Amino acid sequence: MTLGEVLRAATVYLERKGVDSPRVDAELLLAHALRLSRIQLYTEHDRPLSEMERAAARALVERRGRREPLAYVLGEWGFRRLVLKTDARALVPRPETEIVVERCLALLDGTVAPRIVDVGTGSGAVALAIAEERPDARVWATDVSAEALALARENAERLGLVVELVHGDLLAGVDGPFDLVVSNPPYVAPAELAALQPELLLEPRAALVDDGQTDELVRTAREVLDGWIVLEVHEARARAAVALLAKLGYGDARITNDLAGRERVVEAQWRRTRSVTQ
Repeated sequence: MTLGEVLRAATVYLERKGVDSPRVDAELLLAHALRLSRIQLYTEHDRPLSEMERAAARALVERRGRREPLAYVLGEWGFRRLVLKTDARALVPRPETEIVVERCLALLDGTVAPRIVDVGTGSGAVALAIAEERPDARVWATDVSAEALALARENAERLGLVVELVHGDLLAGVDGPFDLVVSNPPYVAPAELAALQPELLLEPRAALVDDGQTDELVRTAREVLDGWIVLEVHEARARAAVALLAKLGYGDARITNDLAGRERVVEAQWRRTRSVTQ
Protein backbone atom coordinates (compact mmCIF):
# COMPACT_ATOMS: atom_id res chain seq x y z
CA MET A 1 0.00 0.00 0.00
CA THR A 2 1.14 3.53 -0.72
CA LEU A 3 1.25 6.31 1.84
CA GLY A 4 -1.80 7.91 0.24
CA GLU A 5 -3.78 4.67 0.42
CA VAL A 6 -2.90 4.18 4.08
CA LEU A 7 -3.93 7.77 4.84
CA ARG A 8 -7.29 7.29 3.14
CA ALA A 9 -7.90 4.00 4.93
CA ALA A 10 -7.00 5.52 8.30
CA THR A 11 -9.38 8.43 7.69
CA VAL A 12 -12.27 6.09 6.85
CA TYR A 13 -11.54 3.95 9.90
CA LEU A 14 -11.48 6.92 12.29
CA GLU A 15 -14.64 8.36 10.76
CA ARG A 16 -16.39 5.04 11.29
CA LYS A 17 -15.26 5.08 14.93
CA GLY A 18 -16.91 8.48 15.47
CA VAL A 19 -13.78 10.63 15.72
CA ASP A 20 -14.69 14.29 15.19
CA SER A 21 -11.82 15.20 12.84
CA PRO A 22 -10.83 11.93 11.17
CA ARG A 23 -8.72 13.38 8.34
CA VAL A 24 -6.69 15.72 10.54
CA ASP A 25 -6.19 13.02 13.16
CA ALA A 26 -5.12 10.50 10.52
CA GLU A 27 -2.59 12.99 9.15
CA LEU A 28 -1.15 13.71 12.59
CA LEU A 29 -0.96 10.03 13.50
CA LEU A 30 0.72 8.95 10.27
CA ALA A 31 3.14 11.85 10.34
CA HIS A 32 4.10 10.92 13.89
CA ALA A 33 4.40 7.20 13.19
CA LEU A 34 6.47 7.71 10.04
CA ARG A 35 8.45 10.72 11.34
CA LEU A 36 7.29 12.90 8.50
CA SER A 37 5.80 16.37 8.28
CA ARG A 38 2.17 16.64 7.26
CA ILE A 39 3.30 18.19 3.97
CA GLN A 40 5.45 15.11 3.28
CA LEU A 41 2.35 12.95 3.54
CA TYR A 42 1.33 14.54 0.23
CA THR A 43 4.71 15.05 -1.42
CA GLU A 44 5.42 11.33 -0.81
CA HIS A 45 1.82 10.32 -1.52
CA ASP A 46 2.74 7.51 -3.94
CA ARG A 47 5.57 6.00 -1.88
CA PRO A 48 4.94 2.35 -0.92
CA LEU A 49 5.13 1.71 2.81
CA SER A 50 7.02 -1.18 4.31
CA GLU A 51 5.24 -3.62 6.61
CA MET A 52 7.10 -2.08 9.57
CA GLU A 53 5.85 1.39 8.63
CA ARG A 54 2.29 0.15 8.16
CA ALA A 55 2.39 -1.62 11.53
CA ALA A 56 3.63 1.52 13.30
CA ALA A 57 0.86 3.61 11.75
CA ARG A 58 -1.78 0.94 12.39
CA ALA A 59 -0.94 0.76 16.09
CA LEU A 60 -1.49 4.49 16.58
CA VAL A 61 -4.64 4.66 14.45
CA GLU A 62 -6.20 1.75 16.34
CA ARG A 63 -5.51 3.46 19.67
CA ARG A 64 -7.25 6.59 18.38
CA GLY A 65 -10.09 4.43 17.08
CA ARG A 66 -10.64 3.24 20.64
CA ARG A 67 -11.17 6.95 21.37
CA GLU A 68 -8.00 7.40 23.34
CA PRO A 69 -7.27 11.16 23.34
CA LEU A 70 -5.14 12.16 20.36
CA ALA A 71 -2.61 13.88 22.63
CA TYR A 72 -2.11 10.65 24.59
CA VAL A 73 -1.57 8.65 21.42
CA LEU A 74 0.95 11.16 20.08
CA GLY A 75 2.60 11.49 23.49
CA GLU A 76 3.02 15.24 23.17
CA TRP A 77 0.90 18.31 22.62
CA GLY A 78 1.49 21.96 21.79
CA PHE A 79 0.53 24.62 24.32
CA ARG A 80 1.35 28.23 23.50
CA ARG A 81 5.09 28.21 22.74
CA LEU A 82 5.74 24.85 24.39
CA VAL A 83 5.50 21.20 23.38
CA LEU A 84 4.50 19.18 26.44
CA LYS A 85 4.70 15.48 27.14
CA THR A 86 1.14 14.17 27.50
CA ASP A 87 -0.22 10.93 28.89
CA ALA A 88 -3.02 9.58 31.08
CA ARG A 89 -1.54 11.02 34.27
CA ALA A 90 -3.07 14.45 33.58
CA LEU A 91 -5.65 16.24 31.47
CA VAL A 92 -4.76 17.21 27.92
CA PRO A 93 -3.85 20.93 27.72
CA ARG A 94 -6.55 22.69 25.70
CA PRO A 95 -6.69 25.85 23.58
CA GLU A 96 -9.11 27.57 25.96
CA THR A 97 -6.55 27.26 28.74
CA GLU A 98 -4.15 29.31 26.64
CA ILE A 99 -6.56 32.21 27.25
CA VAL A 100 -6.00 31.69 30.98
CA VAL A 101 -2.26 32.19 30.48
CA GLU A 102 -2.92 35.21 28.29
CA ARG A 103 -4.98 36.85 31.05
CA CYS A 104 -2.35 36.04 33.68
CA LEU A 105 0.38 37.68 31.62
CA ALA A 106 -1.77 40.75 31.03
CA LEU A 107 -2.55 41.13 34.73
CA LEU A 108 1.13 40.72 35.65
CA ASP A 109 2.28 43.36 33.17
CA GLY A 110 4.23 45.95 35.14
CA THR A 111 4.78 43.70 38.17
CA VAL A 112 8.49 43.12 38.74
CA ALA A 113 9.55 39.55 39.63
CA PRO A 114 5.99 38.34 40.33
CA ARG A 115 5.23 35.38 42.59
CA ILE A 116 2.69 33.01 41.06
CA VAL A 117 1.10 29.72 42.08
CA ASP A 118 -0.72 27.39 39.67
CA VAL A 119 -3.16 25.25 41.64
CA GLY A 120 -3.88 21.79 40.21
CA THR A 121 -1.13 22.04 37.64
CA GLY A 122 -1.65 18.66 35.92
CA SER A 123 0.91 18.43 33.09
CA GLY A 124 2.33 21.77 34.20
CA ALA A 125 1.03 23.59 31.13
CA VAL A 126 -0.03 26.87 32.76
CA ALA A 127 2.87 27.13 35.21
CA LEU A 128 5.46 26.29 32.56
CA ALA A 129 3.98 28.65 29.97
CA ILE A 130 4.09 31.51 32.47
CA ALA A 131 7.63 30.59 33.54
CA GLU A 132 8.73 30.55 29.90
CA GLU A 133 7.08 33.85 28.98
CA ARG A 134 7.94 35.65 32.23
CA PRO A 135 11.48 34.47 33.05
CA ASP A 136 11.68 36.96 35.94
CA ALA A 137 8.75 35.27 37.72
CA ARG A 138 9.00 32.79 40.56
CA VAL A 139 6.40 30.11 39.89
CA TRP A 140 5.00 27.41 42.17
CA ALA A 141 2.69 24.60 41.01
CA THR A 142 0.63 22.31 43.21
CA ASP A 143 -1.30 19.11 42.58
CA VAL A 144 -2.95 16.54 44.81
CA SER A 145 -2.00 13.83 42.29
CA ALA A 146 1.56 12.59 42.67
CA GLU A 147 1.35 11.11 39.17
CA ALA A 148 0.34 14.42 37.60
CA LEU A 149 3.09 16.19 39.50
CA ALA A 150 5.63 13.67 38.19
CA LEU A 151 4.50 14.47 34.64
CA ALA A 152 4.82 18.21 35.33
CA ARG A 153 8.35 17.60 36.63
CA GLU A 154 9.25 15.67 33.47
CA ASN A 155 7.97 18.53 31.35
CA ALA A 156 9.89 21.12 33.37
CA GLU A 157 13.11 19.12 33.00
CA ARG A 158 12.60 18.56 29.26
CA LEU A 159 11.97 22.27 28.71
CA GLY A 160 14.68 23.51 31.05
CA LEU A 161 12.21 25.63 33.01
CA VAL A 162 12.24 26.20 36.77
CA VAL A 163 8.94 25.71 38.61
CA GLU A 164 8.68 24.77 42.28
CA LEU A 165 6.43 21.70 42.40
CA VAL A 166 4.46 20.98 45.56
CA HIS A 167 2.47 17.81 46.27
CA GLY A 168 -0.68 18.82 48.12
CA ASP A 169 -4.34 19.73 47.89
CA LEU A 170 -5.07 23.23 46.57
CA LEU A 171 -2.76 25.68 48.39
CA ALA A 172 -1.43 23.29 51.02
CA GLY A 173 2.34 23.54 51.29
CA VAL A 174 2.82 26.99 49.77
CA ASP A 175 3.23 30.34 51.51
CA GLY A 176 2.25 33.73 50.17
CA PRO A 177 1.96 36.42 49.45
CA PHE A 178 1.42 35.72 45.77
CA ASP A 179 0.84 38.31 43.08
CA LEU A 180 -1.33 35.82 41.23
CA VAL A 181 -3.15 32.56 41.94
CA VAL A 182 -4.22 30.69 38.81
CA SER A 183 -6.13 27.44 38.42
CA ASN A 184 -7.96 25.29 35.91
CA PRO A 185 -9.91 23.35 38.55
CA PRO A 186 -12.31 20.48 37.80
CA TYR A 187 -15.56 22.02 36.57
CA VAL A 188 -17.68 19.18 35.17
CA ALA A 189 -20.74 18.47 37.30
CA PRO A 190 -21.26 14.73 38.05
CA ALA A 191 -24.57 14.80 36.18
CA GLU A 192 -22.77 16.02 33.04
CA LEU A 193 -20.40 13.06 32.77
CA ALA A 194 -22.76 10.96 30.66
CA ALA A 195 -22.80 13.62 27.94
CA LEU A 196 -19.03 13.87 27.59
CA GLN A 197 -17.14 12.52 24.60
CA PRO A 198 -15.49 9.12 25.16
CA GLU A 199 -12.04 10.74 25.03
CA LEU A 200 -12.74 12.87 28.09
CA LEU A 201 -13.86 9.86 30.07
CA LEU A 202 -10.37 8.39 29.60
CA GLU A 203 -8.75 11.43 31.19
CA PRO A 204 -8.24 11.52 34.99
CA ARG A 205 -11.69 11.64 36.60
CA ALA A 206 -10.48 13.59 39.64
CA ALA A 207 -9.27 16.38 37.37
CA LEU A 208 -12.63 16.58 35.60
CA VAL A 209 -15.38 16.39 38.22
CA ASP A 210 -16.00 19.37 40.48
CA ASP A 211 -16.66 18.37 44.07
CA GLY A 212 -16.35 21.86 45.48
CA GLN A 213 -12.70 22.58 44.71
CA THR A 214 -13.41 25.92 43.04
CA ASP A 215 -15.40 27.27 45.98
CA GLU A 216 -12.76 26.09 48.44
CA LEU A 217 -9.95 27.60 46.39
CA VAL A 218 -11.46 31.08 46.12
CA ARG A 219 -12.03 31.09 49.88
CA THR A 220 -8.56 29.91 50.88
CA ALA A 221 -6.72 31.94 48.23
CA ARG A 222 -7.47 35.11 50.20
CA GLU A 223 -5.03 33.94 52.88
CA VAL A 224 -2.04 33.93 50.49
CA LEU A 225 -3.02 36.39 47.76
CA ASP A 226 -2.11 40.01 47.26
CA GLY A 227 -3.10 40.48 43.67
CA TRP A 228 -5.22 38.54 41.17
CA ILE A 229 -6.93 35.19 40.98
CA VAL A 230 -7.58 33.72 37.52
CA LEU A 231 -9.80 30.68 37.01
CA GLU A 232 -10.92 28.60 34.08
CA VAL A 233 -14.59 27.75 34.61
CA HIS A 234 -17.53 26.01 32.96
CA GLU A 235 -19.20 28.38 30.51
CA ALA A 236 -22.56 27.91 32.23
CA ARG A 237 -21.14 28.80 35.64
CA ALA A 238 -18.90 31.78 34.95
CA ARG A 239 -21.42 34.31 36.26
CA ALA A 240 -22.00 32.26 39.39
CA ALA A 241 -18.22 32.29 39.96
CA VAL A 242 -18.17 36.08 39.61
CA ALA A 243 -21.03 36.36 42.10
CA LEU A 244 -19.17 34.14 44.58
CA LEU A 245 -16.00 36.19 44.24
CA ALA A 246 -17.92 39.39 44.87
CA LYS A 247 -19.66 37.86 47.88
CA LEU A 248 -16.30 36.88 49.35
CA GLY A 249 -14.96 40.40 49.02
CA TYR A 250 -12.92 40.20 45.83
CA GLY A 251 -12.94 43.29 43.64
CA ASP A 252 -12.87 43.94 39.89
CA ALA A 253 -14.36 40.55 39.01
CA ARG A 254 -14.76 40.04 35.29
CA ILE A 255 -15.22 37.36 32.61
CA THR A 256 -13.16 36.73 29.47
CA ASN A 257 -14.58 34.69 26.61
CA ASP A 258 -12.61 31.94 24.92
CA LEU A 259 -11.98 31.86 21.16
CA ALA A 260 -15.38 30.22 20.62
CA GLY A 261 -17.13 33.10 22.44
CA ARG A 262 -17.90 31.07 25.57
CA GLU A 263 -17.58 32.61 29.04
CA ARG A 264 -14.49 30.69 30.08
CA VAL A 265 -12.10 32.70 32.27
CA VAL A 266 -12.95 34.53 35.48
CA GLU A 267 -10.57 36.88 37.26
CA ALA A 268 -10.79 39.08 40.34
CA GLN A 269 -8.54 41.04 42.66
CA TRP A 270 -7.75 40.54 46.33
CA ARG A 271 -5.59 42.88 48.38
CA ARG A 272 -4.19 41.92 51.77
CA THR A 273 -5.64 45.05 53.34
CA ARG A 274 -9.08 43.42 53.05
CA SER A 275 -10.29 41.25 55.88
CA VAL A 276 -11.46 37.65 55.47
CA THR A 277 -14.94 37.48 56.99
CA GLN A 278 -16.64 34.61 55.15
